[in-house]
Amino acid sequence: MSELESVEKPVEFPETEYVEDGQNKLIIKCKYCTSKILDKKSAKYITQEKDLPLMQQDKNKEGEVQSERINQFYHVENMYTFENIGFTHTVANHKYLSCADCDAGPVGYYDMETKHSYVALSRVEHC
Repeated sequence: MSELESVEKPVEFPETEYVEDGQNKLIIKCKYCTSKILDKKSAKYITQEKDLPLMQQDKNKEGEVQSERINQFYHVENMYTFENIGFTHTVANHKYLSCADCDAGPVGYYDMETKHSYVALSRVEHC
């Protein structure tokens, strides 16, 4: 599956249990160790399509990186907004984001060109 990049799309912000006024309504934590990643109201909700490697790869598929298409993200403009995040080595002008405490990830990605980070809603805990 090839990686699909797209520009941020204007979106009407849904008032859901996770998003309020276009931002994360709740604290964002790691699903595995519950370490805090982002404070409330610190990231903007956006929709864009991006393929991210699966957090748990199938051991039977040697050398093949399995991925899934994700379309809901929290956009973080400044890397210092994070409470706790790790960055991988550069892969195709991106760095993947992981929990700095337990290394679970990728929970999102960092774009080397824009210097912005994107955290997948489906890969984190909302508390």
